[in-house]
Amino acid sequence: MATIEECRAALEKLSDNMRSAEGDVATAASMDRSVSCRITDLDVTFVGRMTGGRIVVRDTVQGPPKEKAQIRLTMAGDDLVALVNGELNFAKAWGSGRVKLEAGLRDLLQLRKLL
Repeated sequence: MATIEECRAALEKLSDNMRSAEGDVATAASMDRSVSCRITDLDVTFVGRMTGGRIVVRDTVQGPPKEKAQIRLTMAGDDLVALVNGELNFAKAWGSGRVKLEAGLRDLLQLRKLL
């Protein structure tokens, strides 16, 4: 099972990958939205903001977040680490229910370029 530190590092790596993106992916990464990433097996949620082509984690809270973010991810810690390392395909993980992504329709259309 991935630790909180490994999950935070995976989010940092994802943020770095987004920052170096080009084309349509860079456009999608440049959205300014509140973000939460709930790690079910650790019962923690990383809360932050996607802004300037990066994900900035501002807080880690126990359980679900108090406020609903505009973009919400839910998954196990090992799945987060595997996704960021390229060992798990997002579409397959989402289709099988291992990863849950919730956002408004416009945001989902933009996010598909990232994922």
